[in-house]
Amino acid sequence: MEVVISRSAESAQKLAATILADALRAKPNLVIGLATGRTVEGVYAELARMHRQEYLDFSLARTFNLDEYIGLGPDNCNSHRYYMNYHLFNNVNIDKRNTFFPDGLAVDQEAEGLRYDMAIKETGGIDVQLLGLGRDGHIGFNEPLSSLASRTRPKALTPETIEQNSSLFEHPEDMPRRAYTMGVGTILEARNILMLVTGQAKAEILAKAVEGPVTSMITASALQLHPRAVVVTDEEAASALKGRKYYDWVFQNEPKWAAYRNI
Repeated sequence: MEVVISRSAESAQKLAATILADALRAKPNLVIGLATGRTVEGVYAELARMHRQEYLDFSLARTFNLDEYIGLGPDNCNSHRYYMNYHLFNNVNIDKRNTFFPDGLAVDQEAEGLRYDMAIKETGGIDVQLLGLGRDGHIGFNEPLSSLASRTRPKALTPETIEQNSSLFEHPEDMPRRAYTMGVGTILEARNILMLVTGQAKAEILAKAVEGPVTSMITASALQLHPRAVVVTDEEAASALKGRKYYDWVFQNEPKWAAYRNI
């Protein structure tokens, strides 16, 4: 795992967007795993800007979202499909037929999880998976005690996740209590993983995820097992990291990061 610390949340979002954009330029038919949430909105805004001003081409890209609420259809304003259309897909030249989500209205929920994993496999797998970090250390909706070998499946949400996310609903009581999520095992099969974490509120849990033991209580800690995982963070979220000097040294000296040092 590599940790890159940017001076601000805005620069961290720009750096994450630039990493994704460079991967897309290198492989126009890139398969991208996408996340939702406040943290990544700046990433999508920057990618849309790159499309408008720098002709970043999404026409051959394919995407798979991490998760979707059970019980919400794609036209529901709180569905993750609606979120992605609003923040990214409507603002770039992607073919929406190549953007995939679990079906929140599927009748057979267990079969839907299996179908989604198979769809990922049939594309050849995810090239770059974008992640955020939950306040309890979850990735996707892999709440504490999720198996580190889990696959895409329906999952009960914790009261903490419901409390955090229900503020986004006009009527908070309408927030679903269950969601589909890629499993930790599904996520770890991506060739590259890019996790973006910003803000002081995430400092302690980020330190546990990156530098603590690998544990199902903090599902993001499983990223320590991945050979090509990068964490992009800001000064506030990095404030509890013990390995700060080394992370900075790697960023300043490894050739692969030379093009990103002025972001």
